[in-house]
Amino acid sequence: MATRPSKRSYLCAGSSSFDDPDVVEVSPAAAAAAGGWNPGHQKRKRSQVVSREIIEIDDDPDGVVIIGEKAPVEKNKHSVGCPLVWPKHVKTSVAGDTAGPSTYASNSTAIMGGFKKLDGLDIPPGVEAPLPWLQKTAAEMSSNSKPIPILDDKVDERYNTFKQFDTVDGHSDHYYVKPELRRALVVKKPSKDWAKRIQHEWKVLEKDLPDTIFVRAYEDRMDLLRAVIMGPAGTPYHDGLFFFDIYFPPQYPNIPPLVNYRSGGLRLNPNLYNCGKVCLSLLNTWAGSGCEKWNPSNSTMLQVLVSIQALVLNAKPYFNEPGYANSANTPGGEKRSLTYNEDTFLLSCRTMLYSLRNPPKHFEDFVAGHFRKHGRNVLVACKAYLDGAQVGCLAGNGVQDVDEGDKSCSLKFKTSLKRLFEELLMEFTVKGADCSKFLSEKAKKSAASASSTTSRGPPADTTLRL
Repeated sequence: MATRPSKRSYLCAGSSSFDDPDVVEVSPAAAAAAGGWNPGHQKRKRSQVVSREIIEIDDDPDGVVIIGEKAPVEKNKHSVGCPLVWPKHVKTSVAGDTAGPSTYASNSTAIMGGFKKLDGLDIPPGVEAPLPWLQKTAAEMSSNSKPIPILDDKVDERYNTFKQFDTVDGHSDHYYVKPELRRALVVKKPSKDWAKRIQHEWKVLEKDLPDTIFVRAYEDRMDLLRAVIMGPAGTPYHDGLFFFDIYFPPQYPNIPPLVNYRSGGLRLNPNLYNCGKVCLSLLNTWAGSGCEKWNPSNSTMLQVLVSIQALVLNAKPYFNEPGYANSANTPGGEKRSLTYNEDTFLLSCRTMLYSLRNPPKHFEDFVAGHFRKHGRNVLVACKAYLDGAQVGCLAGNGVQDVDEGDKSCSLKFKTSLKRLFEELLMEFTVKGADCSKFLSEKAKKSAASASSTTSRGPPADTTLRL
């Protein structure tokens, strides 16, 4: 393990066995390497967050603070552990259905393997023809070098002006909006420093968020946040979007915030459960002591988010699992890590589809714009992996940081990725990403196949005649 220059935060691995965890620390250098975070880098100016006075505090057992709203909050009745977000739709097979309900299908069984054929292209169920790009001939598509816009032209504008931190209205789809999901925190009022501390957190987030993390606070619910973290380059999570819902309990900052990962029923990391649990010593959801755990005086929400990006979404998440770190740098351990990365990338691709089809409230334009911008890079990576490149070897823009001759990807992985590639290609095209290269390749192959079939003519008559 590398030398630890300073202690910031600690990682826990989410094993159901609860063996001794491999505790990992994040330093500014490590965070910069993993997520591109540098606390001293220059950032563009953003609008100043305006502090708001608390108008009313509802004395319910949850201590939920309502700002500018007098609607009563449902009383806390019971606590629920790890409820699945989409229990009727989620499948566990990597090569099976995409997580969450799809806007392209009425049921989950049609999401994978149910493609229609149109001009040689595989069309996900529910995509209605004719779309402009579906009517192009092979020659037109092969000569077209520009992305084909499907979404309205203002998506890019809204994406490019999307602030890293901002306050919004409306929290109806937030995980912690229901009292039973905030645990049984029996207090009548927050601590006296509660509002002041959260306002301080807002200012820190607005000022120091790295370029790859975006946060939304709620004007009418000061106790809630939502964050999205972009998967770092050089990891199996590259170019993905990972959403987290956050709740500041009434005892905050004496206890850490509650954080739920928007998983869609997929577990793509030992520390991120399919039920949304985030296993991190800094959140006191894993064993730790001293500076490994949440410190009311020094720990911050920014530290939590940077720790998730740098330590959880890392290049070799296999070794986050308790007890597995000892096998790092051994032939057996590294082989198992590569296999885990293959499965993780498949799940990351399915998470992309899930986010595209079910974007969280207030992040619709961000999700559409992100994959319009980065969709081509994802497809380039898929092609590289199908050609044998190591999963996670892409440092950005399709550039490999391992030997070109490396052929590590398994046949099982390639088979599953081919099916996901088809869905990603269609989704990214509909969102307006630059997919013309891949569409023209498909059109050429289809035309060549049709030409070959025609040239062969009808099958020969092999009937034996006497």
